[in-house]
Amino acid sequence: MTGVDPARVAALHAEATRRFEAQRPRSRELFERGRRVMPGGVPMSWMVKWPGSWPTFVARASGAHFTCVDGIDHVDLCLGDTGAMTGHSPAATVAAVRAQLDRGITTMLPGEDAVVAAEDLAARFGLPQWQFTLTATDANRHLVRYARHVTGRPRVAVIDWCYHGSVDETFATLDADGRVVARRGNIGPPVPPEVTTAVVPFNDLDAMERALAPGDVACVLLEPAMTNIGIVLPDDGYLAALRDMCDRTGTLLYVDETHTLCAGPGGCTRAWGLRPDAVVVGKTIGGGVPAAAFGMTAELADRVQRSVELEDVDVGGVGGTLAGNALSMAAVRATLTEVLTPEAFATMTARAVRWTEGVQAGIDAAGLPWQVTRLGCRAEYTFRPTPPHDGAEAAAADDFALQQLLHLWALVDGILLTPFHNMALMSPDTTDDDVDRHSRSFATVTQRLLA
Repeated sequence: MTGVDPARVAALHAEATRRFEAQRPRSRELFERGRRVMPGGVPMSWMVKWPGSWPTFVARASGAHFTCVDGIDHVDLCLGDTGAMTGHSPAATVAAVRAQLDRGITTMLPGEDAVVAAEDLAARFGLPQWQFTLTATDANRHLVRYARHVTGRPRVAVIDWCYHGSVDETFATLDADGRVVARRGNIGPPVPPEVTTAVVPFNDLDAMERALAPGDVACVLLEPAMTNIGIVLPDDGYLAALRDMCDRTGTLLYVDETHTLCAGPGGCTRAWGLRPDAVVVGKTIGGGVPAAAFGMTAELADRVQRSVELEDVDVGGVGGTLAGNALSMAAVRATLTEVLTPEAFATMTARAVRWTEGVQAGIDAAGLPWQVTRLGCRAEYTFRPTPPHDGAEAAAADDFALQQLLHLWALVDGILLTPFHNMALMSPDTTDDDVDRHSRSFATVTQRLLA
């Protein structure tokens, strides 16, 4: 399917591995030390999936670049998998955090920063009521609980091959016979996923109609464009029809904009005129400081407030002692009001257009049956000739060995791509030279794939 000989992939991977190992002896030392005290030598298990014989350890990061402990400068097109879409340590965020450190880090009480941040989010997304968490996982989990609570319905609907953080109900997919099953790699699911979850292919309104018809689904949770199995864009009219279907069936519609914020200051919700009952946004809004938020319509917020007793508001499974802490709120206020501006998004999107054109040129020059899809300031190439229509098509086009080679080749050329995808994200600090550096590296490896 990829148009590439696996033997050629293996040979180039071996070559890139030799280069990687010669470049990064200090990272190897830290990795070997780390293995004595951390599984896999890393602070979180998924970090072992980076390409290379060991992880690259970072010494410092600034703007669109980072330097590893071996002194190598890297163009960072991963940007903390969206957590640093602002660029590393944006000046306004750093200044706000430094000032807040002297005023208190966490108090369990609100401050002015929370009001300003909520006002900014309300203006961006058109939803009037906001709450703050530390991660998008928390925000998604809280909204799912609220949906079941206010509707009295037990199940949720998600998209096949979706990802919404570590929310149990979302680790489900469809097997070859269309049955709901645990997604591959799902660790210790509390109950069989078909008990809690309906799974529907993206862009399939008929399947969604069937899922909602029984009247037991509390909410549909989806990204407006899929991003965690590759970028999959919605069909014309799909999201509007989904909104109408939810209205007819009394189902809440939740939009997770954690990654699709790349579409603009108010994500796809604003760019495409969507009307969700709730929106989740995470990672980016704190400029790298842990923070996320969820916004609700006035109607949903009222239903929630009227149905939760004051005496029980702290023990219902929604919240967290550090949620909305003073340090996070200072970071969110500064990031929203001074960093993630419309002007910044215009610059970031222009860089993504340039990246898309450079990668497509490399694909075309090599004669490979691949294509590039862009969403705002994010873009990704896939190993198929046409854009995927749903998550299953995107998953079927993946080739792990080829993906690892392309990521490793970029890494030894000093370029970091988003892990587990062939995706690049632009920050306000990303330059044309940064983009062109990747285009040259990509053109070299694609030509050699067919040599």
